[in-house]
Amino acid sequence: MTIHISKAVQRALDEGQAVVALESTLICHGIPRPRNAALAVAIEDAVRRTGAEPATIALLDGRVRVGLERAEIEDLAAATDAAKCSTRDLPRVLATRGTGATTVAATIFLARRAGIGVMATGGLGGVHLDGESSLDISADLEELACTRAVVVCSGIKSILDAPRTLERLETLGVPIVGYRCAELPCFYSADSGLPVPPVKGLGDLCRLVEAHDALGLPGGIVVVQPPPPQHAMAKEMVDRLVADARSDARRAGVRGAAETRSCSATWPSAAPAPRSRSTVRWRWPTPTSPAGSHRPSHGILAETA
Repeated sequence: MTIHISKAVQRALDEGQAVVALESTLICHGIPRPRNAALAVAIEDAVRRTGAEPATIALLDGRVRVGLERAEIEDLAAATDAAKCSTRDLPRVLATRGTGATTVAATIFLARRAGIGVMATGGLGGVHLDGESSLDISADLEELACTRAVVVCSGIKSILDAPRTLERLETLGVPIVGYRCAELPCFYSADSGLPVPPVKGLGDLCRLVEAHDALGLPGGIVVVQPPPPQHAMAKEMVDRLVADARSDARRAGVRGAAETRSCSATWPSAAPAPRSRSTVRWRWPTPTSPAGSHRPSHGILAETA
């Protein structure tokens, strides 16, 4: 498999600069048109403002692309035939020379093969409501158990079963920590009533990642950050909106993977987008960095205001 890395991303990797992988399912299957293209560009711009290089990952014309030009993002946002690609879907879309939007699972799988050790996303996939009977569980969790990557997010998607998702992550041996928080956020809301081990600062988080790597553990780490108070929604409101959206989807006969997009499409446009209190980014160590002159499997965390 050949991975086509954009010039900007390759230059950043070669120079030891920070590179942050971004998923593309958000563009094609998460946010309704035409907001999806504008949001995708805004996310990349937000990464660049921290001094890092964004690497949106997708399959275009049967090729793995790591880093997209703006015109390519706009074309992807307008595409009506882009497959939602988890890791299991990658061979099929590549073999048929199709177009695919990567989930968290596929994004970290491909990012690691491009030499990128950190990914940022909005909400992590997990166990769906009624998942105990439907067995509808995101492959994000399984991929995190076997791919070394740090996924920074605003917690678990609001439409999922957060307690069961935490239980599944524990079973798979995937650490989840709260960056300057001790409670699991759920995308739009900062509170869930579910505790997570907190890390107080960047130094603590770096030591955690280094210890994880030193042990040779095979999987990744989930770092959650809540939306700031001025943008967070009350948990009760989110729960009510989710229940209404799921009811609408069920009445329309929507099931399975299509339910996420259906719920997103019916979500009120006034709902504030989650934003992090601080930006955590990733850079490879240099010979003068605290990590020494070698290049470990993840890199060094850095933070900007």
